[in-house]
Amino acid sequence: MIEVRHLNKTFHLKSGDVTALDDVSFKVEKGSVFGVIGYSGAGKSTLVRCLNLLEYPDSGEIRIGDGKAVVLRDGQATIDGRKMTGREQSAMRRGIGMIFQQFNLLDRLTVFDNIAYPLQHTGRNRKEIEKRVWELLELVALTDKANVFPSQLSGGQKQRVAIARALAANPPILLSDEATSALDPEATESILSLLKELNRKLGITIVLITHEMAVVKRIADRVAVMEDGRIVEEGNVYDIFSNPKAEISKRFVASSSLLGKMDSLIRENAELAEIREGEMLVRLVFEKECVGEHVLTSAAKETGIDLNLLLADAEYLQGRPLGGIVGILSGAPESVEKGMAYLQEHHVRCEVIRDGRVPQNGGA
Repeated sequence: MIEVRHLNKTFHLKSGDVTALDDVSFKVEKGSVFGVIGYSGAGKSTLVRCLNLLEYPDSGEIRIGDGKAVVLRDGQATIDGRKMTGREQSAMRRGIGMIFQQFNLLDRLTVFDNIAYPLQHTGRNRKEIEKRVWELLELVALTDKANVFPSQLSGGQKQRVAIARALAANPPILLSDEATSALDPEATESILSLLKELNRKLGITIVLITHEMAVVKRIADRVAVMEDGRIVEEGNVYDIFSNPKAEISKRFVASSSLLGKMDSLIRENAELAEIREGEMLVRLVFEKECVGEHVLTSAAKETGIDLNLLLADAEYLQGRPLGGIVGILSGAPESVEKGMAYLQEHHVRCEVIRDGRVPQNGGA
């Protein structure tokens, strides 16, 4: 388990102060995959570096597993009111593996030696180190690459080596800082599948830093959305995708869904997004309670509405269905009102994107 409370970090630059973390608090349950998403400059990379004290927060608390809380005051790490020793910091870091966007492999060492490198000063003898390295090579499916150099590997293979090296000391926690950002789509899928398999097989807790909602959607259990150094929304991945609250969360969700295409079409004044008087452009989200049911057909029969389908999308998140459509809703004014109410009663979330109905009773 990871618990972070009221973490703050400000960088004092010549151009002025930059607040990277502003009162950040969250919990990560043991054995889960926790995503942290945000655009460049949101503070997510600073956050992940603070978790293992590669970067010192100005203030706040960090608790890793069953260990005592590390309290930060004025950039100093303390435990039980005393300054944290170098040995304690080293022990804390050994329990946290970390992988990066640029792999950070040693070009002069073979794959085998890259993985063995962090084990050389752990008190293990040569035979124990060799045994552990071969275990890790098998775990990441690279036994045939043991004696080659990083320059001979693809991007996905390099990241597999980096993952194996991060797991060398068998840490219970793995931090991933944009680990798939430099990879092509096929390699990205391969690495995400590996991380999910490691989480399932080893029970390792993973904190995943990314700017891609598709990555979060693929393997995370919970997600925190960051903006300007703050967590603006946090929750179960399914809940965030089905009903995002913060504007930035809505943008991220739209970026990974076909339904989000409608927003750009509206901005571009595309003909597809045009409506006539009396019509409404609507986005309907079908959650687990109603996916697979004939809700639209029933709504049309019961209330007399008509829906012209423009875009549709459906997927499974965390083993549960989530679907949505964008379409033009029309009909008599009273039918439209009844139709919207009917859909909401049957667990269909309705969002009016454009409203072409004539105001009633002289309303504006």
